[in-house]
Amino acid sequence: MNNASVPIYQTPSLNGLRVLIVDNNPDCVELIRVILQEFSILVKVATSAREALEVFATCQVDVLISEIAMPSEDGYSLIRQIRILEQRQNLKLLPAIALTASITEKVCDEALSSGFQVYAEKPIEPDELVANVTYLARTIEEMALAS
Repeated sequence: MNNASVPIYQTPSLNGLRVLIVDNNPDCVELIRVILQEFSILVKVATSAREALEVFATCQVDVLISEIAMPSEDGYSLIRQIRILEQRQNLKLLPAIALTASITEKVCDEALSSGFQVYAEKPIEPDELVANVTYLARTIEEMALAS
């Protein structure tokens, strides 16, 4: 095989990327955590929107992964509040993935209009999760280069 004909794709390093997982389902959180930690991603966990906002205020986060359907306050409300905080405090955009048990056109439209960049169906496949996080990490790199 001639290695010169094989394209080489630049992918961002996920090592040290800081991801906040927001979900009240401990099994889902554990699955995502294990998958991400295999790529040396640093994982923070919140079990509610309120807890996620506390983490967001006190820790540096590169990517948000949030369940949409949570009790008390849903993922749509969380991302809207984060977007307001970003504007008020002149912060960079936090790339975000919406997780949902049921992908419908309405859910997808609302996720994107609320401020998520990507949506995925639960249970999320490991390859899809890593591909989405890699895509968002690339977005982070591109934003850093542009500024």
